Amino acid sequence: MTAPTTDPRSDDLPGRIMAGEMAEQPAVLRRILDAGAPRIQEVAREVAARKPRFVLLTARGTSDNAALYAKYLLEIRLGLPCGLTSMSTTTAYGARPDLTDVLVITVSRSGGSPDLVASTQAAREAGALTLAVTNNPDSPLAAVSEFHIDILAGPEKALPATKTYTASLLALYLFVEGLRGGDGAPAKVLPDLAGRLLARQDEVRTLAARYRFAERMVITSRGYGYPTAKEAALKLMETSYIPALSYSGADLLHGPLAMVDNVSPVIAVVTDGKGGAALRPVLDRLRGRGADLVVIGPEDQVEQASAGFVLPTGGVPEELQPILEIIPLQLLAYEVTIARGQDPDAPRALAKVTQTH
Repeated sequence: MTAPTTDPRSDDLPGRIMAGEMAEQPAVLRRILDAGAPRIQEVAREVAARKPRFVLLTARGTSDNAALYAKYLLEIRLGLPCGLTSMSTTTAYGARPDLTDVLVITVSRSGGSPDLVASTQAAREAGALTLAVTNNPDSPLAAVSEFHIDILAGPEKALPATKTYTASLLALYLFVEGLRGGDGAPAKVLPDLAGRLLARQDEVRTLAARYRFAERMVITSRGYGYPTAKEAALKLMETSYIPALSYSGADLLHGPLAMVDNVSPVIAVVTDGKGGAALRPVLDRLRGRGADLVVIGPEDQVEQASAGFVLPTGGVPEELQPILEIIPLQLLAYEVTIARGQDPDAPRALAKVTQTH
């Protein structure tokens, strides 16, 4: 039996580090709101004054999912066209596009991956306005970028990123709100709600027992929830080694639906808003195929699923819900891994800083 994430854990207990860092998330979110927001607002004002015409987002792994969340924010909240970069065009092929008046945002927890540093340096030389979002203000990435935002998550020792992911989302939200002249006040509810979610670990443990023998999982969402689906799939794969496939609900209907059966679980992240409304026809199709459907979302949708986890998102703006949605899915990855007799603190073949070039 595993201990709640808030309990002190012995040094030799599997998952001790990941559990502790998941438990830090309410405090990290509060730190960003209290100590980090003024600097984020300052950076946003300076960037807004430069009037970028386009945004390119650069990242890898978990940070790539945070960058995708920023893409939704920037396009929906600001109407700025955005793209996710392919770093090899610069680092491997030597392409040097004209990036005058383009904002390049590079998201990296460590700020140390060579390809991220090299592509950001090349972007700045090509005329881009560069912003690094990291957990390390002394990193090489911060050094080559014109602007930097510190996500203030504190040292992260677990290989699966948890607190740095939610911290990145909140920092990016506050930055985008600053660009549009907002103060990010709706985010003040997040630390308390995150704490309430973490306190419900027993519910997640029950789900984990249900799915510990799964041979694969499909995770789907739409809109702001899509980055959550991708991040949840990544967490399950890197901790439990279960093949987890993430799809936009729209893409799921274009072929991959054929692999859905009543054996492999389908996890649907249903945001309370337009993204969730767009996903509901997909949920109907999944139920029609007899899928073992797990819903992370509003109560009315959980009630229609095989199993689920109700999110306390009433009154929370849709664009902030991903910061809450991922927490039970982090816990699920943790609990499934423990239930399978593995250690989420020691995923095989992973390193904290990935040396891609």
